[in-house]
Amino acid sequence: MKSCEVIGTQYLHDIVSAKQFIVMKIRNLSLLLLFPLTFACNEVLEYPPSLPVTEDTHKPRSHKSAVANIVFRSTDGGQTWQDISEGLPENLQAGSGFIANNGELYLTIENGLYRSEPNSTTPFWRKEILADENSSIAPGKTGIYTYNYWNGQFLKRKNATSIWWPMYTNFPEKQVRTVFESDGGTVFIGCDNGLFKSANGGETWKQVRAGGWAMKLVEQNGILMATSQEGIIRSTDEGETWDLVISEGGVGIAVEPINGGFAAITYNTASETRRVRTSYDGGETWQAIDAGLPASLSITSIVQMGDYLFCGHPGGIFRSSDRGQSWELVRPSIGERVFSLSVSGDVVYALPMAEGC
Repeated sequence: MKSCEVIGTQYLHDIVSAKQFIVMKIRNLSLLLLFPLTFACNEVLEYPPSLPVTEDTHKPRSHKSAVANIVFRSTDGGQTWQDISEGLPENLQAGSGFIANNGELYLTIENGLYRSEPNSTTPFWRKEILADENSSIAPGKTGIYTYNYWNGQFLKRKNATSIWWPMYTNFPEKQVRTVFESDGGTVFIGCDNGLFKSANGGETWKQVRAGGWAMKLVEQNGILMATSQEGIIRSTDEGETWDLVISEGGVGIAVEPINGGFAAITYNTASETRRVRTSYDGGETWQAIDAGLPASLSITSIVQMGDYLFCGHPGGIFRSSDRGQSWELVRPSIGERVFSLSVSGDVVYALPMAEGC
């Protein structure tokens, strides 16, 4: 009986040993199988990462291109310029309308009017719903105007509203060049047939200057200035009479109020260039400030922001800190375009346009 127990115990011990031996063999076999796999993975990782990658053609791809080079702004006196074109439709070309007014920026591009939201930290544009023929814009004291050159149709959007109202429906002339509101509430409309004035909100109109078109109007300290077919004209009596103060054979290109005076651009037929001048005595006398600028027949803008004058030139945007005695280039040009400039508060806006505009 005792020997049977010993035999049984030995038998169980042998069975356990056999199981352990089989488990050990299986583990060893697993290690052998895993080792070449691990080696193979290491070999793959060691290959250079320049092997071609096959793109998943089933995944949708975005071909949307960013809109760029339509409009720029500088908030640090021209040191840096930010492209704020994002948000405008693609494949657009800048039109002729471009103004900054009460913190908002307006652009006429192709057949649409686009407005930048005020105080927006990122570029944001909204298209205004207007008739396609209203392609020109002008700032007003209480809002923004759009108008049509051919038929004189005027619309006005008052500040802090989204509605455009018909204005000056009884204006007798066509081929409108501009509309302007003076500090005293007088409305002026310049057209190809001269300059007209209304002192009663557009109920009646009086022609105050004939003999060719009148365009950009500005005012400072009761003195009115305007570009005309003959040069730069000036009025000191609420626009009743006008005198020619800069005449160089060519037309007036631009006029702007600056600190203590005015700045103007005219075309000089003798030099066949556009000249830049300033006046600090109400427009009675003018001084040339373009000696430091490359001579050009496509200079388009002269504005002031803070202590700096900025000039839109075919070579780019030039800046002067000494009233135009010297100039420095702060933004190169884009192709064969010249920057049109506008100022609102401490922000300078720049729109690259075709030369000659």
